[in-house]
Amino acid sequence: MKTKDQNQAIQNWRAKRVTIADLAEELGLTKGTVSRALNGYSDISEATRIRVRKMADQMGYRPLSHAQAIRTGLVRSLGLVLQVNEHDGHRPFVAEFLAGVSEGASAQNWTLTVSTAENDEDTLRLLESLADEQKADGFILPRTRLDDPRIAFLRKQDIPFVLYGRTGDSTGCSWYDITSEDAMVEAVQQLADLGHRRIGFIPGASGYTYAQLRLEGYQRGLEAVTLPHDPALITAPAVNMTEGAEAARQLLDQPNPPSALLYSVDRAAIGAYTVAKERRLTIGRDFSVIAYDGVPEGSLIDPPLTTFQVDTRKAGKRLAELLIQQIRGADPEDLRELARARFLDRDSHGPAPHPVDVVPAGNTKT
Repeated sequence: MKTKDQNQAIQNWRAKRVTIADLAEELGLTKGTVSRALNGYSDISEATRIRVRKMADQMGYRPLSHAQAIRTGLVRSLGLVLQVNEHDGHRPFVAEFLAGVSEGASAQNWTLTVSTAENDEDTLRLLESLADEQKADGFILPRTRLDDPRIAFLRKQDIPFVLYGRTGDSTGCSWYDITSEDAMVEAVQQLADLGHRRIGFIPGASGYTYAQLRLEGYQRGLEAVTLPHDPALITAPAVNMTEGAEAARQLLDQPNPPSALLYSVDRAAIGAYTVAKERRLTIGRDFSVIAYDGVPEGSLIDPPLTTFQVDTRKAGKRLAELLIQQIRGADPEDLRELARARFLDRDSHGPAPHPVDVVPAGNTKT
């Protein structure tokens, strides 16, 4: 419990701008130790960091951002450029993702600077502009590609960055990613356990790392349950309802159609519902559908879409924390974390239909 004198001292501190020198004097520490504790340097013990932050809160200490920038060369801001021309424009996860990044940044008294770009060239221009104008000390790169021009640019400029995803050349890269390839393995195994022997696969957007990983996961899943690889069961990429519907038609029109469809992207999987309605088929009974992303629409359609969901808020928070560590000097290759998606066991998948129930190519069920 605070004494009367301590309470009076806190009121006096809050009546003026508290400095690091004030904190150091009150704590009996050097100004350097207090500064490094406030900035989260690894050479300061966790106990000391907690003690300093607690006293800073009690005394109402608030850093002067411009003074910090002059002293450290940092503006304590993380940069994020969202590219709106991508197939989903980041809509499925942007709100929760930004909330997580903001939470992770603000917990360490950092800020977040967000910009939107129309295309690849615009993205590179904004990355350079934000860095040159000292509006960001490093960048979070979502939706990574196997050969990503953003990574090449930031490497060349020696600007810190962290990936929400992985990439072809991982040299010097840090990341937080979800093992969606493991989700595809799990999906194939679940379908095989339900008696499915022909499982169609609809890939995601070409060139993106997630699409390659999910394809590899599908193939690994087939191997795990000793089902043969059939190239005819893999369609062209599909990332929206129209493309997803066309992929479903292509697969279901085969002489020996698959009894289950595994989609890389939820929005494409929703297109299969259009095809089911056209052909008077019931998803989950006449053929099964499993997808990945966990978009809200999936829970609203009939039957609700079986899918894998990602905690995008947690991802954003962790990416902010990893990037701040890297900006402070941590080796990026020591900052790599993987997490798993959560399986949403809904009604769009079920036991494989009996052979007599399989609808011949081009026909409809009456």
